[in-house]
Amino acid sequence: MGKIIFYEDRNFQGRHYECSSDCPEMQNHFSRCNSIRVESGCWVAYEKPNYAGYQYMLHKGEYPDYQRWAGFNDCIRSCRMVPPLTASEKLTIFERSDFGGQNMELMEDCPDLNERFHTRDISSVNVMEGYWMLHEHPNYRGRQYFLRPGEYRRHSEWGSTSPTIGSLRRVTELN
Repeated sequence: MGKIIFYEDRNFQGRHYECSSDCPEMQNHFSRCNSIRVESGCWVAYEKPNYAGYQYMLHKGEYPDYQRWAGFNDCIRSCRMVPPLTASEKLTIFERSDFGGQNMELMEDCPDLNERFHTRDISSVNVMEGYWMLHEHPNYRGRQYFLRPGEYRRHSEWGSTSPTIGSLRRVTELN
């Protein structure tokens, strides 16, 4: 079981909300989020309700201000705990929606997708095993998109407004 605490002010001050399971709507608990303490587990925090908007992977530790979790602002409206890890990771990325066009199967991190796949446009993904983070820019920078096992037929299904992806990595640690 995991535990995460959201605070309205920096440095773990002000009103706070403790969470130990997925929460699709947190607006009633606090108006803004400027610091987070992850006491156990691994979490994905979302800018908007119902697991939408910017996504942030949070491991065990302290985040005294939103820049520490690479936040774009002080708005967190939903969160979900990352389930226990599987033994292996595997996904297939596709250039076009509905699993069309050029494709590549990956079982390891890729810091520069354009260098390896010769395009940055990933319009659909099939996650066969494990959990993955897609990043907007190379070297794991920019917006993050958390993918669980399953089929994602278009980039909007993982929360992106664009098919442009610069890098991807396996979620291998939950502490």
